[in-house]
Amino acid sequence: MHLRDSSGASGWGEAVTIFEEAARSTMLLLDGWSPLVMGLEADPAVVRRAVQERAWWYSGGGSAAFALSALDIAAWDLAARLQERTVVDLLGGPARAHDATLPIIVSTHAFYEDLDYQSEFLAQCVAEIAAAGVKVGWGKAGGAGLGLDPVRDELFARKLRDALPAESLMIFDIGARITWSPQEAIDRVAAFERYGLYWIEEPLGADNPEGYARLKASTSVLIAYGEREWTANGVRRILATDTVDVVGIDAGRAEGITGFTDAVRSIEAASKQVNAHAFAGPSSYAAGLAVSLTTTTCRQFEVAPLRNELMTELAPSLEVPHERVGVLPGPGLGVEIDRMAVVRLAVASSSSA
Repeated sequence: MHLRDSSGASGWGEAVTIFEEAARSTMLLLDGWSPLVMGLEADPAVVRRAVQERAWWYSGGGSAAFALSALDIAAWDLAARLQERTVVDLLGGPARAHDATLPIIVSTHAFYEDLDYQSEFLAQCVAEIAAAGVKVGWGKAGGAGLGLDPVRDELFARKLRDALPAESLMIFDIGARITWSPQEAIDRVAAFERYGLYWIEEPLGADNPEGYARLKASTSVLIAYGEREWTANGVRRILATDTVDVVGIDAGRAEGITGFTDAVRSIEAASKQVNAHAFAGPSSYAAGLAVSLTTTTCRQFEVAPLRNELMTELAPSLEVPHERVGVLPGPGLGVEIDRMAVVRLAVASSSSA
């Protein structure tokens, strides 16, 4: 998403749609909103109000939330650039005046069938960027096969703990392809707890308050979910169940920087942690980082050691941080987008079928 004002200044935003059909529908909405925002002041609140004059009928989730996320992030980027400030500045500055940085954790998937090799690979990723720990996605492509056999799953937990430095955080992110019953989750987490698992993410999916209540009562391992919520109201709904310890939020899904900061206020009031899902492209990464730096409820920030095409092509100058990450240099979100790369990678909004 690209916003440009009459002076030629630009702001970039991003929706984390993942799948092409969702990207196409999001682009159609953004095309439809263009006349609503044309000529407006570069103020995220003004832009949001203009869109909601029509989107009130179909917003609250789905492609509308994706589109609003992209537009909102772009509006914040543009507003900050026009003032020659950072988005972090506009949000009130870093929450920790004594240290305006966050420790990084490696965030990647388990790919390899050989669990010794997989564990050593993850430990090497942690060592290379001096990360505070690792979050491992289960149920992804490859031969790892995690989540299917409790014996193999516990073996992986043991091997990974042995491979990591003793102080490293170990986090498991259970993918949507894996479906556990509450009792299976309780049994799995009990086994992982012996190896110092820090948190387990979405072991029962995005919406299972009764199952999460049972799991929470059975373990001291932190429970994380929330990144599939669309709005701050959705985050407040799961906070009210008292079944979540770490609330995941994706700025490219949950109505952008405005939605993220709204949710953070509720997370702060509930004394829970927030964790940015910043695994897609450079704009959502930078937006998640900006909000994360402004709240003490965020204690770490995820970094992918294996940069995807969106990162390498759209923002080649954005470096993988080492040990800690702070405010990105430069105005706005602090990332410079290669416009020609956007053209090369763009998906047309009209179907070729």
